[in-house]
Formats: sequence, structure tokens, C-alpha cells
Amino acid sequence: MLTGILLLDKPLGLSSNSALQRVKRMLRAEKAGHVGSLDPLATGMLPICLGEATKIAGEILSGRKRYLFTIALGSRTATGDVEGAVVETQPVPVFDRMALDATLSRFLGKQTQIPPMYSAIKRDGQPLYKLARAGVEVERAPRDIEIFDFTVLGFDATSVQLETSCAKGTYIRTLAEDIAKALGTCGHVALLRRLHVEPFEGEPMVTLDAVSAFAEAGQLPPLRSADSGVPHLPVVRLCALATDRVRHGQAAGVAAETAPGRVRLYDAEGGFFGIGEADGFGWVHPRRLFVVEPPAKTP
Repeated sequence: MLTGILLLDKPLGLSSNSALQRVKRMLRAEKAGHVGSLDPLATGMLPICLGEATKIAGEILSGRKRYLFTIALGSRTATGDVEGAVVETQPVPVFDRMALDATLSRFLGKQTQIPPMYSAIKRDGQPLYKLARAGVEVERAPRDIEIFDFTVLGFDATSVQLETSCAKGTYIRTLAEDIAKALGTCGHVALLRRLHVEPFEGEPMVTLDAVSAFAEAGQLPPLRSADSGVPHLPVVRLCALATDRVRHGQAAGVAAETAPGRVRLYDAEGGFFGIGEADGFGWVHPRRLFVVEPPAKTP
């Protein structure tokens, strides 16, 4: 089974699931899943976990994300971006860099955010965006998010260009609307690009065209190893006997000083084979293990 992580540069106008299905088809992957959704309007890094790497997608999802975005000031749309109809306009008050910095500082740190109606969150099995398209609005529970920083790239009387690092679950469209409101006007996202997903900061991305070219040449595009997605987890190396115990769903002994918590599991040959949990008392328990294909029988 093809296993690894593809750092796709998702193109404009394509949903995350559509991009995933194209990659899966081109690479003939048995299993694949993307980490964190990007709107069709958004471009940028969309990690796609292939094969057994899908089992560590949740670990990657919990990491920070960094975005580049432009807020168009003076108009609010139904969708929070350029795809929706304008539903409100307001004049834009004059502001300077000091006022902008003071406004942005109010959004730093831990806070709650109400998800937009145009989102993939489900209510009674129905995505909210389908309800929104039908003109139905429902109450949404606020979510805990965290904004770590802002970098101002530019601003004028019509727009603000920013970069931000944030925790999982942050909706940049909602953040843009809230920033515009705090500036005394309304706004929407005019441009959105995800620059990276932790832990892949600074890593090169692969376009869909490049994936297609590799596939047509009978080659694989550059893939990261599955364990590259979980460098924050401590390493536990197991002997052959302990590896066999863990693979059969049993706890195995480890060094007594291993701190409690989730760990990366490696066998005696240095092969990564999944996620375990150390209990702090000298034992590690299996949590998410990779399936190893049995060797072919000699005829």
C-alpha cells in the first residue's frame, strides 16, 4: 500500500475533497485523506495522507496553521468571501498603522469564535453550507480558537493584507469579518492562502499538474514519510519481542523514564509502525498501529 504524506498546493476554485480525489485517482492510492479543509477560494498547503499515514492525520490536524489573507473593507458578503453576494455595505473610517495594530492586538490569544453558516460543520447530518444555500440559519456553538500573531503586509482605504498563525478550527473568513467590524466597518476575504501546516513550515509543495506529470511518467511525486507528521511525539524504540507484543494489542515494557503520553513507535530495524501511549510506569500501549503487508509466499 502506498504510504506517505503529499504536501499539495491546492489550486484556486477546487474543493479540498475534489483535490483529494484527483490525487487519489492519479496515484492509484487505496486510502487517502486530507488534513484540514480549504475553501474553493483558498489556495495553499493541503497535506494529503496516503495509505497507513491516514492514521496520523489527526495528529497533524492539531498543529498550527499559517495564512496569508486580504480583507476587502466596506462590504460584507453572504459567504464571507468573494463568492457570495454583497449583503451589507458601510463606509470605511480613516485609520493608521497604530490604530490597525491596536485593533489586531485585541484578537491575539485564546478566544471563542462562532463558525460561519457557510462551513462544512454538520447539523443533524446536514452540512451547514447546504442549509445556508437554502436560506436557513441555525444557531452555532462557539469554538475555542487561538491567534498567535499577525504580520501586517499592507493596508489602504479599501483593504488590509495580513499573515497570521492560528490554532486548528479557526475560520479566517470569520476572523476577517470581525477585524473589519472592529475597525468600524464591514468586510470579507478577497484572497486566502494557507502558507503551511505545522510541522511542514518551509517545506515545498507539489501542484496538481506536477502530480499528474509524475503519474504519467510512472513515478511518485515527492512524499514525506508518515512519521514526519508527528515530530512532536517522543520516540520509543522497541525490540523484536516488544514490537510483536504491541502489534498483537498488548502492552510492552519500555524505559522507566519514558514520560506518560503519546509516543512514536519504532521497531528494532528503525521502522516507524504507529502511535502508542506510554503510561509513565515503564509500559507502552498500542493506540494507532500501521498494518504491515505479509511477505509474499515463495512458490
